[in-house]
Amino acid sequence: ITLTNVTRWFLTCVNQPQFVKLGFVCVCVCVCVCVILRSVFSHSGKPKTEAQLKKEAKNREKLEKFQQKKKMEEKKKQEKKLAKPEKKDLEVISYDVPTPPGEKKDVLSPLPDSYSPQYVEAAWYSWWEKQGYFKPEYGVRLSLSLCISYGRVSVSRIPLHLGHALTNAIQDCLTRWHRMRGETTLWNPGCDHAGIATQVVVEKKLMRERGLSRHDLGRDQFIQEVWKWKNEGGDRIYHQLKKLGSSLDWDRACFTMDPKLSNAVQEAFIRLHEDGVIYRSKRLVNWSCTLNSAISDIEVDKKELTGRTLLPVPGYKDKVEFGVLISFSYKIEGSDEEVIVATTRIETMLGDSAVAVHHADPRYQHLKGKMVLHPFCDRMMPIVFDEFVDINFGTGAVKITPAHDHNDYEVGNRHNLAFINILDENGLLINVPAPFLYTPTSPGTVHSHYIFKESKDNPMVVPVCSHSKDIVEPLLKPQWYVDCADMGKQAADSVREGRLKIIPDHHHKTWFNWLDNIRDWCISRQLWWGHRIPAYFVTVNDPSVTPGEDMDGHYWVSGRTGEEARDKAAKRFNVSTDKITLRQDEDVLDTWFSSGIFPFSIFGWPNETQDLSVFYPGTLLETGHDILFFWVARMVMMGLKLTGKLPFKEVYLHAVVRDAHGRKMSKSLGNVIDPLDVITGISLEGLYTQLQDCNLEPVEVEKAKQGQQSDYPTGIPECGTDALRFTLCAYTSQGRDINMDVNRILGYRNFCNKLWNAVKFAMRTLGGNFVPSEKAQRVRRWILSRLCTAVGLCNAGFQAYDFPAITTAIYNFWLYELCDIYLESVKPVFSRAEEDSGSQSQAVVCRQTLFTCLETGLRLLAPIMPFVGEELYQRLPRRRSQDDRSSIHVTPYPETEDVDRQMELMTVVRTIRSLRADYKLTKTRADCEFIYDHKSILQASTAHYTVSQSHLMTVCQTNICFFPSEIVSLFPVSTTTFPFQSLSQGLIDLEKEVAKLTMKKGELEKTMDKLRKKMDKSDYKEKVLVKVQDLDVEKLRQSQTELEKATEAIDNYKRMV
Repeated sequence: ITLTNVTRWFLTCVNQPQFVKLGFVCVCVCVCVCVILRSVFSHSGKPKTEAQLKKEAKNREKLEKFQQKKKMEEKKKQEKKLAKPEKKDLEVISYDVPTPPGEKKDVLSPLPDSYSPQYVEAAWYSWWEKQGYFKPEYGVRLSLSLCISYGRVSVSRIPLHLGHALTNAIQDCLTRWHRMRGETTLWNPGCDHAGIATQVVVEKKLMRERGLSRHDLGRDQFIQEVWKWKNEGGDRIYHQLKKLGSSLDWDRACFTMDPKLSNAVQEAFIRLHEDGVIYRSKRLVNWSCTLNSAISDIEVDKKELTGRTLLPVPGYKDKVEFGVLISFSYKIEGSDEEVIVATTRIETMLGDSAVAVHHADPRYQHLKGKMVLHPFCDRMMPIVFDEFVDINFGTGAVKITPAHDHNDYEVGNRHNLAFINILDENGLLINVPAPFLYTPTSPGTVHSHYIFKESKDNPMVVPVCSHSKDIVEPLLKPQWYVDCADMGKQAADSVREGRLKIIPDHHHKTWFNWLDNIRDWCISRQLWWGHRIPAYFVTVNDPSVTPGEDMDGHYWVSGRTGEEARDKAAKRFNVSTDKITLRQDEDVLDTWFSSGIFPFSIFGWPNETQDLSVFYPGTLLETGHDILFFWVARMVMMGLKLTGKLPFKEVYLHAVVRDAHGRKMSKSLGNVIDPLDVITGISLEGLYTQLQDCNLEPVEVEKAKQGQQSDYPTGIPECGTDALRFTLCAYTSQGRDINMDVNRILGYRNFCNKLWNAVKFAMRTLGGNFVPSEKAQRVRRWILSRLCTAVGLCNAGFQAYDFPAITTAIYNFWLYELCDIYLESVKPVFSRAEEDSGSQSQAVVCRQTLFTCLETGLRLLAPIMPFVGEELYQRLPRRRSQDDRSSIHVTPYPETEDVDRQMELMTVVRTIRSLRADYKLTKTRADCEFIYDHKSILQASTAHYTVSQSHLMTVCQTNICFFPSEIVSLFPVSTTTFPFQSLSQGLIDLEKEVAKLTMKKGELEKTMDKLRKKMDKSDYKEKVLVKVQDLDVEKLRQSQTELEKATEAIDNYKRMV
């Protein structure tokens, strides 16, 4: 039998009717038979040789060993999994002592066993508020020093996200720090009305719940619906701010639609209009066809496309094509020659009024003075020569549509071209030939016409409305504008001359770039919710007066009332008031207009109020760098123009908060997190539920759910306000975006628990009869020197707005220096004092020092962690000089004392502990000695430090020996003050360590070489993101440091061999 015959037999069998009836099972059997037979005849029927049989046996043996090894690994994995203790859920403890709002919290009951945000944060805020701690009048000194910070957020019904939480955490830290320094401090809260965002939300709600549009209701009734929606929210944002611990003066809270601020907005418009700064003009605006309104640049998202892409557009059933470059031709008048032009918006060719080429392009010099013919109408269009044209783009010839493109608009003005509007407010075609009239914009007809040449992929940026997701259309509309030329120059000069300070200063470039090239500001919005523009179009019922046009500013007057406007019009046209008919502009002002006058409108401007004279101008504005121009620059311009003063002296700009993956916060991604959900915790189902109130489309809701499932599979655990604030401040590296990871917040919650346990230990140690001395003792000053250093770093950090430096100083002092070192070192002292009366005096000194560290350390962290700071401070006894300080937040912030800083014992301890961990010397008393020069210790002792051999041995859990260091050459672990050496006594395999370090050194050198090659490329700085470049520099620096350490260690080990 041969393999060929078996195959033929098999095929014959499976094709028999009997086999077909037996079905799949028989076929499988036959296949198996075939495989077996193939195996049998795999060597053409020859028997296997001895070598082949040995090889097969060896392979089987290897396979068996491999399978046994896999089984053992799996078994170990299972055992390890079972042995691993289950992660305990964070304990939630509630504060259940009945405490009326505004009354002081019970601080006599024992502290719970562990830290719980729910317990700690209860009752304090309402008490602070009732005591008046947040008011500038509290504890006013004769020497008036002001720190004014402005808190502005969107309409109170739209919730804050973590980006807002960052803003408020920083503002509150600064406010509390200035307040604790004894400065008269005001942090004024306020909400703007968020014109477009609010109107969109309410319109969607009306359509979803009642099937009505705003036009069905009418303007007055729709505005009532907006007020109703806002009031039903119960000032949700203010509730969030209070939960965040924001120490705002709530009696001064204001809303941009309140009468006081509305009056200021009206007055500002009228004064600027009368001065000619505000004027009427017909220009291109960013138009949202869905909203039927102009929108600002900040409300336009730039969607980058790499090539042909189909995008969903509101109002279109099918997706619309973008990202293609279409070429078509225009015939030259009087010849057969044609000019091929290229465009990414072919549909706008119906509004073309010229073709432009570069004046230096040799290909088109012969066309000077020539005209081209539009193929769909009898329009003759000139060929113009302009430097705007890029010779290398497409054919070097471009179509010009002045009424629908910002660059073309400028070309049209330079060459006096026709401005042909072909789109109405809904995005339908108008003023075009019949086949296209009142149809949505579409390139289809042109594609099929003889003028079409080609279509190819083309990278482009598509402007998308952030509210409606509609494509933003440049549209010619008569609007109100603010002339910004002079105001912009003044604002730029204020920074150049040093009168206004912007921090960090690398934002100066952006500031000057915007203000030195500023365009006039369009302040009209085609909305109903907002400040209706106090301008009136004048119709004069007199044949001697020529009727005016809407875009003619001469026929517009402004007034505080209709009567005032009528009087102005009558005077202007020299007629009696009864011949004047007025029509108030239907539009409202841009929300940024009312926000621009916020620093002085909140104090009653234009009235000369006491608050205005005392608190304006302010000291500080803190906000995100993304609104440097939209808000900060406009406040500066409006302040200088309307009050003659800068609204503030300093501007601190923080980074933008992104999610853990570096993505911008977006509801559709499901990564917009309510700070309250981080504070109190929320399940994954709870996050899903919140999406239902976000006005997202069903597809976006599902996408957001997937994002939440990926990032928060078990929801968000309760982290607490203090941990959230501490994390936000720790992340705030100047000039960098913040990638927020909820797990990091959880880490700082554990830090709060460390504080909690430290104070609980101290309270037991101090005892009920402890009375703190008025001044800190000079003995045990090494821990006080570390405290002094932390105080200096914190104050310097606040002054420089370096919040990571502040949090690092606080964290290091509490965790590494106080808890890890000092508390461990004094435990034996307290133990001996209980048995030996001679040691009691030393214990008394330790208690005084411990109290000083705790009390000062709590004041140090109070601006950042207000709740846990207050809770623990209230449990400590007080010095007599501070008996009148009822709250930690009105005690003085610690200042640096002139104490000795040379003691570096904690560095020694840290180094010894690190070595023990590195070499797994985990026994309580490892047979490893650390030898140091006792002369150094004696010198340190004269500087009021007390160091004992037994204390060091306790803290380090290692033998500490007093020997002259020069007696032996060993591996150094020295500090600036103490030369330490380590003696391994055979516990460390030196040759193995050298081999391991040599391998590590080689890997580091490879990494550094690879990084340097990457960074040395000619296009590295142009192509690589700045953020990635910074990471590469940091990685190279760290690798270099590690390489130096490894090289030094290898040399030391070799000397020890």
